[in-house]
Amino acid sequence: MALLPYHATMTRQTLAPSLADIEALAQAAVERLPDLFRQHLGNVLLRVEDFPDADVIAEMELDSEWDILGLYQGRHVGMKGDEPSGALPDMIFLYRRPLLDEWCQTDDSLEAIVTHVLVHEVGHHFGLSDEAMEAIEAAAGE
Repeated sequence: MALLPYHATMTRQTLAPSLADIEALAQAAVERLPDLFRQHLGNVLLRVEDFPDADVIAEMELDSEWDILGLYQGRHVGMKGDEPSGALPDMIFLYRRPLLDEWCQTDDSLEAIVTHVLVHEVGHHFGLSDEAMEAIEAAAGE
């Protein structure tokens, strides 16, 4: 019996998921959202960054950059219409390092955590309550 080379026997990932890996999980979660929600997300930018910037930390009054998993910046759907000139596009931010930290501290899959945070931020885009966000998350997890 021949032994397999060491690298051929490894089946687990040895590097932390990248920004692109987190973005792929988030895009997959968006694809699982109901059509009605996806249609209204066409102009919302999704950005994955390692940490929030100093302005977000100050504005959100965070103790550290580890205290936030995601953020919606923009005007929710009910406020659309009279856009101020020079307004930035609506954006959903996911913060990779805090997401990975959360993943390491729970039994949840990284996919489930990214989906949960993304759905919560999508909910802010629609001006939804926490209860409505939980229902969307349940549908996206199917």
